Amino acid sequence: MTTPDASTPRTDALAQDFVAFAVDAGVLRFGEFKTKAGRMSPYFFNAGLFDDGARLGRLAEFYARRLIDSGLEFDMLFGPAYKGITLAAAVAIELARLGRNVPYAYNRKEAKDHGEGGTLVGAPVKGRVLIIDDVISAGTSVRESIAMIKAAGATPCGVTIALDRQEKASENGVDAEHSAVQFVERDLGLSVVAIATLADLLAYLRAQQDARLAGNLPAVQAYRDRYGVQM
Repeated sequence: MTTPDASTPRTDALAQDFVAFAVDAGVLRFGEFKTKAGRMSPYFFNAGLFDDGARLGRLAEFYARRLIDSGLEFDMLFGPAYKGITLAAAVAIELARLGRNVPYAYNRKEAKDHGEGGTLVGAPVKGRVLIIDDVISAGTSVRESIAMIKAAGATPCGVTIALDRQEKASENGVDAEHSAVQFVERDLGLSVVAIATLADLLAYLRAQQDARLAGNLPAVQAYRDRYGVQM
């Protein structure tokens, strides 16, 4: 196992391109941000800011390329409400453009009592279903998605996210030794495919010629040292 400081993190061109894109788009920001776990994080990733056609299309390209490179086998995409809805649609379009046409579905937060009714929208949920979201914070959305997919008679086969923060999960206000992604992989038995990770962000900052961006490295590294999980 590597230690949380990850002095020589593994990275690749796709991850580095994605981090640069997220920073340029203002989606990945530096400063002081309070997380759901109550921690003060030196960076914040808000996928909701991929808010125009060009940005969303580029984001979908990164997802699609990472999924194809991963070799993960799946028959359709499932996007949990709300962010997952847009992601599932966009990535389905990009996969089709790359020659892999797969159906997609998503859920409503509240069941519809007229028309077709129910909570699921889109293609019939069947076969091997890949859940798509922006991040995994506590695993709640994943567990809810798994329940809906299984209730439809299908098989959840994995989760794809944009960024893996690689930090300890918080359980009842106490830091766990595992991350939310590790919980999904080890306890729920699903593969998780991330476009980039916190280690990739650190590698990006280390390689920076821009002093303004490089100046964020000590704070991000300190956060990783304090809250990072062993990989």
